Amino acid sequence: MNRFFRGALLLIVAAFVGECLEFLINMVLARELGEEGLGLYMSILPTIIFVVVIASIELPISISKFVAEKDEIYHRSMLVHALRFATLCAIVFIMIALLVFPLIPVFDNYHPWVHWLLVVLIPTIAYSSVARGYFMGAQNMRKIAIANFLRRAVQLVFLVGVFMLFSFELNIAIFISLCTLVATEMVVLAYLMITFIVQMRVLKQQPRATLDGKKVRKSLLEVSLPSTGLRIFHAASFAIKPFLIKEALMRAGVLETAAMVQYGKLAGVAFTIGFFPAFIAHSLLIVLIPTVSEAYSKREIEKLTKLLRQVMLITAAYGIPVMVVFYLFAEPLTSLFFEDSPAAGYLKILVPYFLFHYFVIPMQAYLIGLGLVKDAFLHSLWATTLSFILMFFLGSMPSMQMDGIILGMNMGAVLLTLMHYFTICEKIGLNIFLQRK
Repeated sequence: MNRFFRGALLLIVAAFVGECLEFLINMVLARELGEEGLGLYMSILPTIIFVVVIASIELPISISKFVAEKDEIYHRSMLVHALRFATLCAIVFIMIALLVFPLIPVFDNYHPWVHWLLVVLIPTIAYSSVARGYFMGAQNMRKIAIANFLRRAVQLVFLVGVFMLFSFELNIAIFISLCTLVATEMVVLAYLMITFIVQMRVLKQQPRATLDGKKVRKSLLEVSLPSTGLRIFHAASFAIKPFLIKEALMRAGVLETAAMVQYGKLAGVAFTIGFFPAFIAHSLLIVLIPTVSEAYSKREIEKLTKLLRQVMLITAAYGIPVMVVFYLFAEPLTSLFFEDSPAAGYLKILVPYFLFHYFVIPMQAYLIGLGLVKDAFLHSLWATTLSFILMFFLGSMPSMQMDGIILGMNMGAVLLTLMHYFTICEKIGLNIFLQRK
C-alpha cells in the first residue's frame, strides 16, 4: 500500500470515529438545548467558522503545499518564518475583532461574553494552523488523525460532563456549549504544539538552509490569499444562509420562530446525518493537497490521472450506497434527534446535494494542488449565486417553502461539481470519461 492510501486510510478511520462522536455531540445539543436553542446554536456556528477561516489564513494549505514541493533542508527555516507570520496576523486580527465584534448585530441574541470566546479562538487557530500545515505537507497523517479525534472526543466529554452536573437557562446553556467548542480547540492546540516543537528539534539537528523571510511570506501568501478568499466566500455564504432561509420562509407565510425551528432541524439534524459520510471526502482532501502538489511540480501527469480515477471511484463506491440508505431510512435516522420530525423529508430531498458534495471536496483539493485556486473560487461564486437565487425564489413560494430552498441547494451543488470536474480534466488533458485526449 503506497503512502497516499496509507495516509488516507488512517485519516478515514480516525475521521469515522470523530464523526460518530460528532453525531453524539449534536444529539446531546438537541436534547439539552431544545428545538429553539439548537436553532440559535446552529445560527451562530457559521459566524464561528468565519472567524476560524480568517484566523487560519489557510496556512495549513499553503504550508503543506510548500513542504510537499520543497526539500527538507528548507523546512525548519520556513516554519520559523511561518510562526512569526502567524503571530503578526493573530495580533492584527485580535485588534480588528475587538473593534468590530461589538458592532455585529448577530451577537445581540446571545450571552454578552460570546464575542470574547471568538477573540480567544483567533490565536488558538493561528498557531495550530502552522503545526497542522507542516504535518499535512510531511504526510505525517497520524498527528492529523489524533488531532481530529481529540477535537470531537474532548468536546463530547466536556458537554456530557457539564450538562450532567449542572442545569442552565437557555441563554447560558448555549454559551456553555460554545465554551466547550473553544476549550476543545485549545486542547488540540496543546497537542499539536507539543508534537510540533519535538519535530522542530529534530529538524534543527539535520542539515538545513536559511530562507529569506520575505520570500517565504510571499510564497505562502500566493497560496493562502486565494485559498482564504475561497474559504471566506464559503464561510460568508454559510453565515448568510440561515438569514436567507429564514427570510424566504417568512415571505412564504411562516412565523419567525417557526422558521428558526425549521432551520435548526435542517442544519442540526438533516445536515448532521447527510454530512456524516463526508469524513471520507475530507480525509482524501487532506492527503490529496500535498500529493497532487508534489506530482504536479514534477509534471507526473500519469500519476495525476491515475489518482483522479481512483478518487472518483472511491467517492462513488461509498457515496451512492449511502444515499440509498439515507433515502430509505430517513425516518428512523432523524428520529434519533426529534420524534416525527420534518427533517426526514428534508433528508430525502437533500440526497443529490450530499452526493455531489462528496465529489466536490476532493476535486477542490485537486484544484488547489494544480494551482487553480482562482478557478475554484469563481466556480463557487457562480454556483452559490445561482443557488441563493433559487433558494430565495422557490423558498418564498407558499406551496414549496423549505422544499424549494432545498431544491435550490441541490442545483448549486450539481453546477459546482460539474465546473470543478471539467476544469480538472482540461488541465491534465483528459476527456470527461477520464481518458487521455
